[in-house]
Amino acid sequence: MRIGVLVSGRGTNLAALLEAEARGALAPAEIVAVVSNRPGVRALELAAAAGKPAAVLDHRAYAGREPFERALLAALAAHRVEAVVLAGFMRVLTATFIDAFPLRIVNTHPALLPAFPGTDAPAQALRHGVKLAGVTVHFVDAGVDTGPIIAQRAVPVRPGDDAATLHARIQVEEHQLLPAVVRALAQGRLVCEGRTVAIAPAPGAGDAADADQLV
Repeated sequence: MRIGVLVSGRGTNLAALLEAEARGALAPAEIVAVVSNRPGVRALELAAAAGKPAAVLDHRAYAGREPFERALLAALAAHRVEAVVLAGFMRVLTATFIDAFPLRIVNTHPALLPAFPGTDAPAQALRHGVKLAGVTVHFVDAGVDTGPIIAQRAVPVRPGDDAATLHARIQVEEHQLLPAVVRALAQGRLVCEGRTVAIAPAPGAGDAADADQLV
């Protein structure tokens, strides 16, 4: 499955995907394009270092969301992208884009959704005094972090945590979970009925570790 990755910043999730691909842990998914809505971000450097086609489509240059998303679709179509991963992409997508990839757009969020959607999720969690934070990988719909949940991992909140330390531990789990979900998507193992996503067993005993990563 040909994957396009949308980015906006440092690219830590992109780095995790590229590392998984390099060791064969993303197959049959293949990253074929990286697109940023912001120029000069580190994620573009990571894409270039990995030899991946990368482009910048600055959303500020377009007269609204729909023209921007049509340009985004055209850029992905040029690389025959079949599914999309939002890896720190800081734009809410509309039906113009989502309808082109039904149940083939995934996003990762540093919270146990539906709690704490939107920005600064670890800080939100700490302000609410939660004992468990975590990461969610979900399908994308037209809302803000409201799509069907694919997989989650919990991360305990430790005494003395601030948003930065908590987020750093969440990212450790995130960087394992996201590639595993992308692989499962490419393998056709994700079945969504309403808001419930079932994950079919991995084909072959060799994928047992991959299956474990999705619990």
